[in-house]
Amino acid sequence: MTVDPNAATQSFPGGPDPGHRRPGPARYLVPALVAAAVAVALGAYGKVHDPEGTAFNLAGFSSTSAVKAWLATVAFAFGVVQVVSAFMVYGKLRGPSWAPVLHRWSGRIAFLVAVPVAVHCLYALGYQTYSTRVMWHSFFGCFFFGAFSAKMLLLRTERLPGWLLPVVGGLAFAVLTLLWLTSALWFFRTVGVTT
Repeated sequence: MTVDPNAATQSFPGGPDPGHRRPGPARYLVPALVAAAVAVALGAYGKVHDPEGTAFNLAGFSSTSAVKAWLATVAFAFGVVQVVSAFMVYGKLRGPSWAPVLHRWSGRIAFLVAVPVAVHCLYALGYQTYSTRVMWHSFFGCFFFGAFSAKMLLLRTERLPGWLLPVVGGLAFAVLTLLWLTSALWFFRTVGVTT
């Protein structure tokens, strides 16, 4: 099954004919401004908040760092499913008829698994800059949730250029990959693959 990426995501009965008037730049500006606001707000909170040292732990794990590394790995794995299923939805790969459902649910799961990691990072550690790796990780974490917010808002926007959602989704996945590399992979290489 393929989906026309240029098709309208929703229609409003009784409204003006979209062929007569070209939509304004606000449909792109609002998601970009919201993305920037989310990223800056998370960074500001992380910077001014006094780190608590820990926010949660799960039974069976040796430390909160191990919990974060494994949850981040699960989020990254579902992010990979997101990319593969997006290729199926856009007709670039052959896939099952339920590829759009797989795409939506893998994204939801990736987000739900990433939220506790972000909450722990912001509440327990804050926005840190004491090393290059940690500084970039803090930046990428804030940027990811901004990019994710923009993607969710763009999904509800009518008549997007066919390239826009794949670019924003690809950007979100690229930043998620950088987050995973600067946290979970670093943890597994430094401490070992442990729970």
